[in-house]
Amino acid sequence: MQYVRFGSTGLTVSRLCLGCMTYGDPAWREWVLDESTARPFLRAAWEAGITFFDTADMYSLGASEVILGRALRELGRRDEMVVATKLYNPMGPRPTQKGLSRKHVMEAVDASLHRLGMDYIDLLIIHRFDPDTPVEETVSALSDVVRAGKALYLGASSMWAWQLMKMLGVQRANDLAPFVSMQNYLNLVYREEEREMLPMCRAEGIAVTPWSPLARGFLAGSRRADGAPTVRARTDTYQDALGLGSEQDQTILARVVAAAQRLGATPAQVALAWVLGTPGVTAPIIGASKPHHLPDALAALKLELDAETRAFLEEPYRPRAVAGHV
Repeated sequence: MQYVRFGSTGLTVSRLCLGCMTYGDPAWREWVLDESTARPFLRAAWEAGITFFDTADMYSLGASEVILGRALRELGRRDEMVVATKLYNPMGPRPTQKGLSRKHVMEAVDASLHRLGMDYIDLLIIHRFDPDTPVEETVSALSDVVRAGKALYLGASSMWAWQLMKMLGVQRANDLAPFVSMQNYLNLVYREEEREMLPMCRAEGIAVTPWSPLARGFLAGSRRADGAPTVRARTDTYQDALGLGSEQDQTILARVVAAAQRLGATPAQVALAWVLGTPGVTAPIIGASKPHHLPDALAALKLELDAETRAFLEEPYRPRAVAGHV
């Protein structure tokens, strides 16, 4: 495993982050693994050297946090691991059970700590930007969470670059705890983040932890036009919001497959290696729900794509509608 500095902080994380949306309650999503099935993947990740784990309160409505917390308590010491969780999305039917109001921030943090069985969260991430709450209210509440010792660092997720910069400006002007990371949507079929968000993060020293580096499995071949889709590909409705599967996407996938054949690798390894080689990327968030997923991700760490291969993979891409902000 490789380890890297987390943006401009003093924190060190594994080069891969294990995303835990896949672990929780199958009643929430058909493709989710229950605790007994999830445990071997969490153990395998830990034994492979992954020390960075990402979950969210909304994943299986809290069950993911419970499973992750229990597993990590058995696998290692708290000071050996970096745990990220997120808040913003609805955790119940009432209007107070969502968003980034001071009330919801405070209550969501305490609820996540209880489910995780931990005294603090290493990285507390706002899952999205909340247009209904003043920025000043949100960043003040988040800073208070840090000052109370309930979170060590703050992160943000998919939004416009100007929104992140506005919040950073308020934080800096008022000596509040700042955002140190951006968890955004980035992969070979979605590269709109290259325009503003990635250059901004590089300039500001903000860690980048892309979600869905394989485009929800598309770049691994789970949604190929000439094959049967996986359970997740068949039931994952969010792929429609992301606009996956266009003719352009299929062309890019064909190039990923061709490059993989030439390099003696799998399409997943090539697609992840491309993300790992993107300037400014700190630690992509990977998923593991099948035996080959983790070995593929680990192999991608050793796969360096030369400039010619990267150009071959990138050439078919054309600008597309912004996605992933909601």
